[in-house]
Amino acid sequence: MYWPANGVLLTWASQPSYQLKVKAGSLDVHPTEKALVVQYEVEAAVLGETGDHMLGERKEGQKIIRVKSLSPSTDVVALARKVVEECKLIPPSRLPEVEQLLYYLQNRKPSPAQGKVERKEKRVVKPRELTPFEGMELNAEASITGIDDYVELLYEGIPEKIRGSALILQLARNPDNLEELLHNETALGALARVLREDWKQSVELATIIIYIFFCFSSFSQFHGVVSHYKIGALCMNVVEHEVKRHDVWREELHKKSKSEPENGSLRRDQEKALRKYHDLLAKQEQLLRVSLYLLLNLAEDTRTELKMRNKNIVGLLVKVLERDDEELLVLVVSFLKKLSIFLENKNDMAEVDTVEQLARLIPCDHEDLLNLTLRLLLNLSFDSGLRAKMVEVGLLPKLTALFGDENSRHIALCILYHISVDDRFKAIFAYTDCIPQLMQMLYGHGEEKIDDELISICINLAANKRNAQLMCEGNGLKMLMKRALKMKDCLMMKIIRNISQHDGPTKPLFIDYVGDLAAQISAEEEEEFVLECLGTLANLTIPDLDWELVLKEYNLVPFLKDRLKPGSAEDDLILEVVIMIGTVSMDDACAIMLAKSGIIPAIIELLNAQQEDDEFVCQIVYVFYQMVFHQATRDVIIKDTQAPAYLIDLMHDKNTEIRKVCDNTLDIIAEYDEEWGKKIQSEKFRFHNNQWLEMVESRQADEAEQYLYDDNRTDLFYIFWGENFFSCLFFSGVFLITSFLLIFRSVLLICCFCHVFERHQVDLFRFQRHSDAFTQKPKHKNSVNLSVQCN
Repeated sequence: MYWPANGVLLTWASQPSYQLKVKAGSLDVHPTEKALVVQYEVEAAVLGETGDHMLGERKEGQKIIRVKSLSPSTDVVALARKVVEECKLIPPSRLPEVEQLLYYLQNRKPSPAQGKVERKEKRVVKPRELTPFEGMELNAEASITGIDDYVELLYEGIPEKIRGSALILQLARNPDNLEELLHNETALGALARVLREDWKQSVELATIIIYIFFCFSSFSQFHGVVSHYKIGALCMNVVEHEVKRHDVWREELHKKSKSEPENGSLRRDQEKALRKYHDLLAKQEQLLRVSLYLLLNLAEDTRTELKMRNKNIVGLLVKVLERDDEELLVLVVSFLKKLSIFLENKNDMAEVDTVEQLARLIPCDHEDLLNLTLRLLLNLSFDSGLRAKMVEVGLLPKLTALFGDENSRHIALCILYHISVDDRFKAIFAYTDCIPQLMQMLYGHGEEKIDDELISICINLAANKRNAQLMCEGNGLKMLMKRALKMKDCLMMKIIRNISQHDGPTKPLFIDYVGDLAAQISAEEEEEFVLECLGTLANLTIPDLDWELVLKEYNLVPFLKDRLKPGSAEDDLILEVVIMIGTVSMDDACAIMLAKSGIIPAIIELLNAQQEDDEFVCQIVYVFYQMVFHQATRDVIIKDTQAPAYLIDLMHDKNTEIRKVCDNTLDIIAEYDEEWGKKIQSEKFRFHNNQWLEMVESRQADEAEQYLYDDNRTDLFYIFWGENFFSCLFFSGVFLITSFLLIFRSVLLICCFCHVFERHQVDLFRFQRHSDAFTQKPKHKNSVNLSVQCN
């Protein structure tokens, strides 16, 4: 082998007629990984006897040289020298180029997209593959040709059965032998029979045989043979039995430890019992581990998984979570995580102490166990009841403490985000170290894109008053505002908007940023960003703020008026414009400016267009409520528009908030305008006494119909008069008395109307009491009885 100037030339002495030439090409960095990419070209040639080229072929390729150890503290010169020495495709003359590329890789910052790719490509955490358990080692080496001898041992005593099954296990652990074992129905049938009959007699025997079938379950194509011998059902029985047995052991151990030792022999007995318990526990956990791993493999089939659920697999797994063996816990948590994606299994987990058992595993030193536990909690956190349980068992501070662990931070943030969605738990975050750490993470991103989970949890927490105050401590608000305005970050501005809605010490902090926010409100800016800035300004109900100056300085009135037109923008932006108008209308000078600009008719037009949307209607009515406080806008609303009529119609709306704002607005209008005051009071009286008025009107109509006679009816009446004078006289008297009562009640009704207009309110019940005092009988009952008597 020698190094030519243009590449690498390789020849074989045994085959002089062939020649392979490798030519190095370009050298560059990998776009996403810490690696160098070397392009090269391979040329193969067949030489003739004289050394001439007879046949040749070229093929291009590339080699990736990964430098995962590269860090800010790495000696790049030494690393470049090592790369050149080990990679024969890079000649020594290109050493400076390698150094330059490594310097670039060392200083390159990972992009957000690259971070997501790395997270997706991160290895899936699985339980570690099973290894031979203690006591299973044999001096003899099994051979596939001796399978019949091993099967013969299964018909002997327990020791021989253990030896025979252990030898078969040696064969089964080699995947190449599984196919042949599969066709040996005698061996598999004998193993299944021994397991079914003797699993309670020997934990070691049960462990070895289940391990053999576990080797088959590791491959989906062999699941049929495992199901054929009903090994899954046997494993469920084994797990259930061992869980109950463990409870008995603990109870007996607790009784022995509870009694205080009086002498040395009793103390020695307790120590002996404890050692025996640990020995039994170790063997039992081996059996549980292999049994549960086999069931986990079979659970790939959802029908098999459903059968397991019917046999309470969730309850058994949660009971096993009480153990301390980390490898067993990794397996159990993996199983529960797989089950948790189905609603029925998740509900089963909610009924037992799943969250309580998982909470004790956080934090833990076993990285895989911690990762699996967090992922299981993430699946469970979609359920509101389980989120409440997580808060109850104190998971919030534990999850917050994981922010320092780069591998666990992302999942912890996702779980906390789900918890922060619920308003009941937002305030609890203020009593942990969560918010300062979240703000620190926001500071650390600089101008890079912030993870969606991080900014989403901040948005949710900012909706709580105490959390918002913690976010504004120090230069918190200044930092948020600086980044939001510089990067035009809508999500960051949403955090600021949520902070601005709280009264108290945080709201005056926004006075310094009113101009910056107002400057963003223009047609040139992105609509979503304008919406957030406008919403933030609309929340600033600060008495000392000169809104007139803000509107004039940044020429906001034309923008607000244009956006009031239906369809001019998205409904969310139009709604924020209405809210903004309601906020600035508190200022008398601003109200006058808005009235002169013609905004009030535009608002009424918008009310007509959005009359089915309660949120729009409520905010528009609130604008009218603010404007009727000022003389200029009040005159426009009362005299030049039909706004009072709209408000009267909305006075009986189904929405409670709309009715409340309408009533307050109409009360103010009634005080300043006598004509509208009468209409409003009349409508209020009608609404409050509608049932009574309908009853009186219907009764008057019914009684009037009884005495509308035609000519034929008059003749009959004449005949009736002649035949029974006294009966006719009686009914005439009743008719006169009834007419008198109706006339008197009408007069009393008129007096009541006058009384209402004088005092601006109607008291129906007082009127009913006066009426009942006159008639000395309940009004409704008397009316009904009187009608019956007349008939």
